[in-house]
Amino acid sequence: MSVGMQTGKRANLLLKVNAWLVFAFFYVPILILVVFSFNASSRVNIWGGFSARWYPTLFRNDEILNALKNSLIIAAVSTVAATILGTSLAIALDRYRFKGRKTLDGLAYLPVIIPDVTMAVMMLAFFAQVFKFIDSFGPRFQLGIYTVAISHIAFNVSFVAIVVRARLGQISPSLEEAARDLYASRWKAFRLVTLPLILPGVLAGALLALALSLDDVVISAFVTGPGGTTLPVFVFSAIRRGVTPELNAISTLMLAVSTVLVLSSLFLQRNPKSPDA
Repeated sequence: MSVGMQTGKRANLLLKVNAWLVFAFFYVPILILVVFSFNASSRVNIWGGFSARWYPTLFRNDEILNALKNSLIIAAVSTVAATILGTSLAIALDRYRFKGRKTLDGLAYLPVIIPDVTMAVMMLAFFAQVFKFIDSFGPRFQLGIYTVAISHIAFNVSFVAIVVRARLGQISPSLEEAARDLYASRWKAFRLVTLPLILPGVLAGALLALALSLDDVVISAFVTGPGGTTLPVFVFSAIRRGVTPELNAISTLMLAVSTVLVLSSLFLQRNPKSPDA
């Protein structure tokens, strides 16, 4: 056997070992979390046998249910608003030419690039100035569930725009032009031609926005107030007092929901064939 073949086999072996180590690094902690969410013992570091008793316990905890309700309300509102705004932004940047388009194109994706903590401080400073201005007219406002929803809309718009714009790039503008040539109005051409073609991208962006909203901790923790605590913020606060099987169960459920949403988004973004083929 030649030296080159031996070297090639060693390289392939090392690559396989490296791949398995990477997978283990990512997924073994998740597997441990899921397994210990079914731990019968109240001590998380000692396996006491299989039991699902921590899951029903979650739904008897008023604090958890209230945080879950807040998360669902915020996620629903922010997803709908971000999907509408993000889709509109994607269409404007992809199909139209106007002054300042390139600048807007660069600024639109800043929330994707900047760290979460920076975005959180920005939103907190923004709300502080807005409240200061409003308070000068009489009514007083404070951080709460609506400030969290606005913040989620702010960072979700960019993610939706990226997904929808990718879908738009697969569609020939000639289809819309053909509809206009057949005397369809701009709105009718969009409703009957463009929207059905980009709908998988719109739904994928919406699912991604929903997953990001349900999972957000940093920004929500900065801009929340009394009565506005979301489920991830509740878990983050509770874990400071120590990890419990109950928290493992919450985290497992959040992981399952997020995985389903992200996989659904990826499925909708698949492009087995060109839409204008």
